[in-house]
Formats: sequence, structure tokens, C-alpha cells
Amino acid sequence: MSKIVGIDLGTTNSLVATVDSGIPFVIADANGQRLTPSVVHFPSATAEPVVGHEANRIRLLKPSETIYSVKRFLGRRGSEVTAEEKQLTYPLKIEGAVTIPVHGKNYLPEEVSAEVLKKLKRDAEDYFGEAVTRAVITVPAYFNDAQRQATKRAGELAGFTVERIVNEPTAAALAYGLDKLKEKSKIAVYDLGGGTFDLSILELNEGVFQVLATNGNTRLGGDDLDRCLTDFLLNKIETEFSHAKAQRREEAKTESLRLGVLASDNSILLSRIREAAESAKIKLSNEIEVKISLPFLTPDFSFSYKLTRAELENLTRDIIARTRSHCLRALADAKLEAKDLDQVILVGGQTRMPLVRKFVGELFGCTDFEETRGGLRLGTEYHKTAGPQLNTSQNPDEAVALGAAIQAEILSGGFKNVLLLDVTPLSLGIETFGGLMNVLIPRNSTIPVKAGELFTTAVDHQRDMLIHVLQGERERAKDNWSLGKFTLEFEAAPRGVPRVGVQFEIDANGILHVLARDTRTGKEKIMEMKSAVDVDDSAVQKMVEESVEHAFTDLAARRWIEAKLKANETLAATKSALTTCGDQIENEYREKVQAAAREVELALATEDSAIGSGDLKKLQVTVASLDEATKPLADFLMDQAMEAMLRKRGLIQ
Repeated sequence: MSKIVGIDLGTTNSLVATVDSGIPFVIADANGQRLTPSVVHFPSATAEPVVGHEANRIRLLKPSETIYSVKRFLGRRGSEVTAEEKQLTYPLKIEGAVTIPVHGKNYLPEEVSAEVLKKLKRDAEDYFGEAVTRAVITVPAYFNDAQRQATKRAGELAGFTVERIVNEPTAAALAYGLDKLKEKSKIAVYDLGGGTFDLSILELNEGVFQVLATNGNTRLGGDDLDRCLTDFLLNKIETEFSHAKAQRREEAKTESLRLGVLASDNSILLSRIREAAESAKIKLSNEIEVKISLPFLTPDFSFSYKLTRAELENLTRDIIARTRSHCLRALADAKLEAKDLDQVILVGGQTRMPLVRKFVGELFGCTDFEETRGGLRLGTEYHKTAGPQLNTSQNPDEAVALGAAIQAEILSGGFKNVLLLDVTPLSLGIETFGGLMNVLIPRNSTIPVKAGELFTTAVDHQRDMLIHVLQGERERAKDNWSLGKFTLEFEAAPRGVPRVGVQFEIDANGILHVLARDTRTGKEKIMEMKSAVDVDDSAVQKMVEESVEHAFTDLAARRWIEAKLKANETLAATKSALTTCGDQIENEYREKVQAAAREVELALATEDSAIGSGDLKKLQVTVASLDEATKPLADFLMDQAMEAMLRKRGLIQ
């Protein structure tokens, strides 16, 4: 069965992704770039189109022959195109179906999109070293049937068999790992890309996402912010140009430069200004101010302006606020309120903008991960505070493509052709929190072989993860052989947020290669370990015999460690809650909770360090009792948080 790739065909950028041994990742092109601008330049009627970064550079010089943001016109009639959408640096024909005339030929939007898909197809084939003909392609959830059919047609024109058209929010939820949440979890996906916006509400049922409601606008996105900022800069340029003319005592009308820039023969100038506007907008997501320099707009006039984040936010606030009505309609259609949601995830490059994140947080009454993790933990679930979690743990540019790759892997059944050359004599894995061994490649697996798994952090604000590679058959890490260690650094975040993919590959020579990748940034490390196959037979036999001999005690130790971790988390959360509001609850109830906590501590004290376990039954019973005792305390904390939020918003005194 041939490989199926996942593709995010975006308005601004497009990506192709795959899954390798359980780990999804975006395939980079020959220059190491994972994002391909959805830009196509047509040099002539017969020459091969230029796609991606190179086309984006040519766009400044030949804007009328370079097509961008074409996703907005997929499957649409000319009568549906708004006046704002017609403000492009290339021509647009709106008689009947939308077409783009270039070099005497009228291109359909799907034909232009097909050129982008062809480029992604070549990148995937270069990576795999073989033909790639099957794909899962994503679309906004609000795309109608005509738009979906046009997207499928684009894929077919590019040489793909389009196995499935998948909604972008569903793909994003898969990438965020939300299919691992508790049953009936409800997630809102706020997807603001370059040209489209939609808000989708999903519910998890038996591992499958059901779309409860979706609402959006296929004509609203980052392009609108770029257009708004471009108009602002044009006004500034007009003013400075008029002043410069006046100082030289030359007559000029205020509108002259605007008319010159917008004239068809000066589309190069307009393209330069638009490109500068987009670049400034992106930089202001991380900086407070940015200098915009446009030298020699005319032979004797250059423009320079220092744009602040506050100015950009004032200019674009109304555009972002236009997403509000769609969010409220989706909630109403799903018959839910914001407080009923478990998480709100952000998708699309435009959601990097601080104003967007603030807007979404306020609209849904979100807590961030750190605030939520500070709540009281009971059992294995976090009790919600006033609102859903605002989840920004994944790269918003790549989440949809990664989800498409996961869907592709599901469709393909994860089939791998494995050449039977040898087998692994002992299991291979890594050490996890609590000193246990997590097996990635079981004993007697055929080689060459790959296997991988996603891991996260167990401690708040970790900046790195130690990858300790083990070989053996025992449950605890210390009882197995250490093959090596290395550290992968990443941004500090609350526990459970970072996602690190660890992949083991044993080549035909029996050499173990270990890869660790931060799925948010794509940063990775690869280490070559010693032979995982060339192990003395007597040593293997001894390890296997010991695993059988200690099977019951090892299993008891694992169960104890897992229960101990849960108990310590419950104790820590309980003590934190009592510190926060212990003086606001009745003494009798506080003493009841404290007594339940002491019982857990006494159960933990039964641990025998020699055997690494204790009275498991007693520990489980006391933790369950503490869970039950702290339920009113959790409700009290939730009520407090709700009251604080309402007071902050001025809804109560």
C-alpha cells in the first residue's frame, strides 16, 4: 500500500506532513523550509510555473503575473466576490466562475492551487524516494460543497488520489492530541488563517470527534489585516509625499501618489507596500514596535515609519471582532455556553497575534494552562475553574497539516513493510517519571524497525527532557541496562503541555538511532547508540531469567509507583487548596480533609525501600477517600473563581 500524506492547503502557506513510527511531522523542502507560500508565478504561457518562496520573491517584481491567496476563490462565482477581495495586484475575471487571466490564458483557482500541490508532492517524493500519489487534504469546516469539490479537483490535477477531505478543526484537534481527553470532552477550535475563519465545536465520543456546530467566514482572515495596514501605510505615504513636494515648492495633489501606486502600471509599488505591511504585522507578534523602510518609492522619495503594536491593534481590532458573532452563533447552535467547553485551541498563523489571543481568552472566559493546573486535582481529572483552558501548546501554522497526516495514517492502517533480517534480543525503551521503563521496541521485534511515541512533562516549567535509553525486560529503569542519555531543550511550560516525540530506529546493522523532537518547534536531536542486537547470549539469557523470576515483584513495584505518583499529586493539590482557602471553610470540614490527607501519607510510609513497594490496597483506599473528601473543596474553589471572573468583568459588585 502506497504512503498517504496529509496536506494543509492554506491561503498564505501550505504544508505536507507524514507520520513516521507514530510521530507526525512536517516534511521540509530541499532548503529545509517546512512552510511553502501558496504563491504561483507564471513566467510565460508555456514556461513551468514557479511556486513557493521563489514565487514570493518574484511577486515584488512581477505582481500581475504572480497569484496569491487563491484559496479564497475556490469554488466561488464571480458574483460572490466582494469589492475588498478584488483589491489584488493581479487581474481577476468575475464573469461566471472566478478566473485569473495571465499571459492570455484564464486560470481557474483550482488550477493555480494544483501548482502548489504539485510542489508539495515533489517535496514528499524527494523525502520518501518514491512516488507519492495519495493524500488527505484539509479544508475550512465552513467550506460548502462547491468549495470542497474544487479543493478535491485541485488535488487530482496535481496527480493525487484524494482519499479524504478533512475539516481543518478536526485535523487540528488530532494534532493537539485531544483524542486522548476524557469522554464527552467539548473543544472549540478557533481557526484564523490567511483568508478564512471558522469556529468549530467538537465533542469526543469513543475516540471520535463529532462536530456539534461550526460557523465562520470564508472571506475573513489575515489578508484583511494586511489590506487594512496597507491602506494605513498608503495614507502615511501620501502625506509625507505631499509634504516633500511642498517643501520643494512643486505643485502636487494629496491623492497623486495613491493614484500612481494603485495604477496598473505601478502595481510593483503596491506589492512592495503590501509585502512590508505583512512583514511588519508578523514581527509585531513578538516585538513592541518595528521600523518599516521603503526606499525609493519614486526616484526622489523614500518612506520610513516606526509602527507600534498598539497602532496595529487599533487598526485591526474591528476586523478581529468580526469573528465574535460567528463564535456566539456556533455556541448557540451547539446549545452550549462558553463555560461548558473544556478547551479552546488556536489554529492558523494569525492566532500568534497577541490581540487575537487576548480577544479569544476574554470571549470564552478562558484560563491558560498554568492557571488551570493550579486548580485542585482529584483522582485523574482536573476539575475545571471558571472557564475552558486556552490551549496554545502546538505550532498554529503546522497543527492542521500534522492532523491531516494522522488522519492519513489512520486510513492507511499504519502498514509498514519490514524486511526480516534479525530480531532484537531484548526490549528497548526510555525511562519515564517515577523510574519506570516505557518499552518502545519489544523483545524479538524484527529489524530493521522503527517505533515511536509522544511524551510530555510531569513537572511545571521544565526547560528540557532527559532521554535515558534502556535495554532489558524489567519494569524499573534501574534494573535494566543503560545504553546512553541525552537532553532535548524546549520552551518552559506547565506540565503536560510540551509534546516530545521519541523515535527508535534499528538499522540493518543492528545500530540503534534515537531521535527526540519537540513537536511545537520541530527542534530535534539524533543520537547513535551502540548495537542493540550484538549482545552476549549468556547476558540475554540471564536478563530474561531475572525478568521471569522477579515478574510478580516487578509488577507490584510498577503498580505501587504509579499509585504513589497519583497520591503525591493529589496531596500536593489538596495542600495547595487548603493554603488558598483554608481559612474560609469550616474548621470541622478542614480537619476532615487534613485527616484524609494524613491517612494517605501514612499509606505512603508503608513503602519498603528494599523491594520498592508498599501496601498498595491501603494506598488506593486512602487516595479514594481523599478524592471523595475534597469534592466540596473543589466546588468551593470553582465558585470562587467564577465569582472573581464576574467581578473582574464588572458583572457583580
